[in-house]
This record gives sequence, structure tokens and C-alpha cells, in this order.
Amino acid sequence: MQNGVSKRSQSILVIDDDDTLLRIMRKIFQKQGFIVTTAQSGLEALSKLEAESYAVALIDVKLPDMNGLDLLNRLRTIDSNMTKIILTGYPSEEDRVRALDQGADYYLAKPVKPEILIEIIGTKTEKTST
Repeated sequence: MQNGVSKRSQSILVIDDDDTLLRIMRKIFQKQGFIVTTAQSGLEALSKLEAESYAVALIDVKLPDMNGLDLLNRLRTIDSNMTKIILTGYPSEEDRVRALDQGADYYLAKPVKPEILIEIIGTKTEKTST
């Protein structure tokens, strides 16, 4: 990341109840220079969003306390400029349409290759920091 890039443009919030996935995502994105915060539930994510803003949110559909698509809808009202990426192990056309209608920038089926996420996030954060 360049020195002139704001801290917000480098920040990612990863929301998933799978602890192993969170650790992997943290390592992958930190190696790319991003500041990574994780949350294991929708309520934890909302709490973290009250304290800080993020450039990107990676949101799992299946969360222990709420549906990730419901969380997506709430995130849209909290920060309309944040890039919102839905990740799911159970892709469906209905969920994809709903996610995109509710402001998701991407709807991706797990497993997602790290290079694809890095490319998507790098492109989106570069656009918001210029």
C-alpha cells in the first residue's frame, strides 16, 4: 500500500463464524498490507462498525445470530461507500439476486481463491482512495 493511502482505504472487516477461515483471511490480507478486523457474528460486526469505518466488508451468509443478507442491508445504511462482498458456501440464484439488489458489490461462492479476493479488493480500494 502507498503512504498516501488512508487507513480506512486499507481496512477490511471479515465476518464469518468459521474461526479457521478468519485466521486464514487475516494472514492473506495482512500480507497484502491491509488492516484486518474480524467478527464472528452479525452483532459483533455491527458493534465494530459503530467504532470504526472499513473500506471492505466480507460477509458470510450463514451467521449464528442473523442472515448475512440481513446484515448486508444494515451495512448499506451504516456506510454506503463501503465495498460489500457476500461469501457463501450455499450459493443460490435467489440469494445472489437479493444480495445484489441490497447493495452487495459481489456475490461469491466459497471456496474463493485468495488471488481473486485480493484482486477485487485491491481494485475497489484503489478506486476509493483516488
